[in-house]
Amino acid sequence: MLKHFFTYYNEIFPAHWTEDALTDFDGSVNYTFGGLAQEMARLGLLYEKLGIQKGDKIAIAGRNSAHWGAAYLSIAAYGGVIVSILQDFKVTDIIGLLNHSESKVLFVGQYVWKTLGSEVYNIAQLAPQLEYIILLNDFTLLYSRNATSLHSLSDVDDEFARRYPNGFQPSDVHYRDDNYDDLMLINYTSGSMGAPKGVMLNYRSLSGNLYSGHVHLPNQPGWKLVSMLPLAHMFGQLAEFLFPLSGGCHIYFLSKTPTPTLLLKAFEQVHPYMIVTVPLVIEKICKKSVFPITNKAVFRRLWHAPFGIGPLIRKQVKNKLLKAFGGELKYFIVGGAAVNPDVEQLLLDIHFPFCVGYGMTECGPLIGGCLIKDFVARSAGHILPYNEIRIDSADPYNEVGEILVKGDHVMMGYYKNEQATREAFTEDGWLRTGDLGLIDKNKNIFIKGRNKNMILGSSGQNIYPEEIEDKLNNMDGVAESIVVEREGKLVALVFPDSKGELNFNKSIRELMTENLQRLNDLLPRYSQISHIELRDEEFEKTPKKSIKRFLYK
Repeated sequence: MLKHFFTYYNEIFPAHWTEDALTDFDGSVNYTFGGLAQEMARLGLLYEKLGIQKGDKIAIAGRNSAHWGAAYLSIAAYGGVIVSILQDFKVTDIIGLLNHSESKVLFVGQYVWKTLGSEVYNIAQLAPQLEYIILLNDFTLLYSRNATSLHSLSDVDDEFARRYPNGFQPSDVHYRDDNYDDLMLINYTSGSMGAPKGVMLNYRSLSGNLYSGHVHLPNQPGWKLVSMLPLAHMFGQLAEFLFPLSGGCHIYFLSKTPTPTLLLKAFEQVHPYMIVTVPLVIEKICKKSVFPITNKAVFRRLWHAPFGIGPLIRKQVKNKLLKAFGGELKYFIVGGAAVNPDVEQLLLDIHFPFCVGYGMTECGPLIGGCLIKDFVARSAGHILPYNEIRIDSADPYNEVGEILVKGDHVMMGYYKNEQATREAFTEDGWLRTGDLGLIDKNKNIFIKGRNKNMILGSSGQNIYPEEIEDKLNNMDGVAESIVVEREGKLVALVFPDSKGELNFNKSIRELMTENLQRLNDLLPRYSQISHIELRDEEFEKTPKKSIKRFLYK
């Protein structure tokens, strides 16, 4: 039987009570496993005193931190439903998602509260169902719809001491682990345009994801990891938090924007056993630091020499990369998109411990993965345990078709959006991934294209170009536009409208400069446009008048 999500923590927490579990890299907060369990219990008591019921929605919108992790697990342990929201969403969108999810409590970071708590926003009117706002930094109560004597987490300490007169002990850890099909999490991946889509994931989905992690990337207590992807995104949430913690690993959270300088410093100090990232990270390193050397004629001639200098050169390149990542790297996991073929071949040549996985939020998020030694070039792993895969074509080994998935990882549906849920599944119950691909005899997955136009941001955020285009197309002087990704940056291609409400006192380029500023003011940081490129001709279109996106890069 599938091991339950909380069974992992029921075993790990008591067994490693005094060992470090969650740490902010800046040194502000550190939890041992025992300290984390106690904080979860204190937060549970706070929910109880605030009148929060089992099944109530509790949202989190803030930077990665040890407190973020404690809040997340405390909600699940209490029996609430976690609502994870990217802090980079516009505040108006966050308010919309709080209302859509009917969240009663919001854990908020200072970055979000700086705007949400300003006089511009009347919380009582804009989010009438929201009862409390709690600051993630120190768990103080920032907002209460009703009068309460509680002002911070420390206000429950007297009651906590009465309930646990001998202190909170390992024997007090017994989280419920039989509710596989209960709703655990609503994850909002986007939400500003149209009806928001909150992915509903139950304990079965998260349990299956943890199991897949332990089968293919076995870890052990004491190993360390740097969490740099957004925790509100399922990729970071599972791979850099829930999975390593369930194995007893020690997680360091980068509470600041993960700049290259900060990352290298963290890798050097932490010595992570695993790095989970998007392709852009390893591609930038190889193109900047490795290819200028290996592409020299002399190195190309010697690179594949079977004896002597060839293996030595490849070993030196491998050691250089391993050192850059802290020196103790066992797994380098790439997700979200395919790795550049030249970069992938280099990593295979030097026997770098990497593989590519495949997933989507709707599967919590894993669909494909594998052992490092079993990785097949250009693949995205094989279908994971407790799941099935089907290619919607007559010949799934040779004829590209949509990738369909069924199994324990698959979502319950979209929260309060029956139409979107129906459209996401086939009539016989398979989830439509929106991706096109093939499989081989071993069920390795080969993605051949995107049925969707989603762009993966450098930190793992999903970016939907249509949402940006809808805003841009409504601006003065814009007839039509498409948003593309170039070298990790978003560029808007615009065909100007000379017949629109163009201000002829300005040049079209001046107008586009203003439009760029206006557009970026409407967008979260991770989806802002670097520049607008003007085009002389209309975009080529299909008979249905849809732009042929594949023609424009």
